[in-house]
Amino acid sequence: MNRIALSLSAVAVAAVLGFGAPSARAADPATEIATAAAHAGMAAASADLTMVHMHLHHVINCLAGPGGAGYDAAQANPCKDQGMGAIPDSMADKRGALESAAEMAKQGLAQDDPAMAKQEAAAVQAALKKTM
Repeated sequence: MNRIALSLSAVAVAAVLGFGAPSARAADPATEIATAAAHAGMAAASADLTMVHMHLHHVINCLAGPGGAGYDAAQANPCKDQGMGAIPDSMADKRGALESAAEMAKQGLAQDDPAMAKQEAAAVQAALKKTM
């Protein structure tokens, strides 16, 4: 019985301190948007197409969140500790603009021309800054 009580107490303490599943943490859409914008800027400044695409994947993962449209679990998610994605975590009035930015990032991913992909990335960054 004592072990069970100790285990339950440990779970309760962990919950109070904010440990546990990511969904138990408070969402921070402003930070998610800022992180996505930073990665869009990194994409726009990248030296080669591989890096442009990598950072655009990061943008999409930050915006969509796990399970969201376009989320790629094979790519890094720099927003993993900030919430469940800027789109699902944001108020309804911001979601349209964020979804548009995610679509622009997807267009950048579809580009084989580094200059065009960088141009899309810069447009994504500008769009995200408008939502801040």
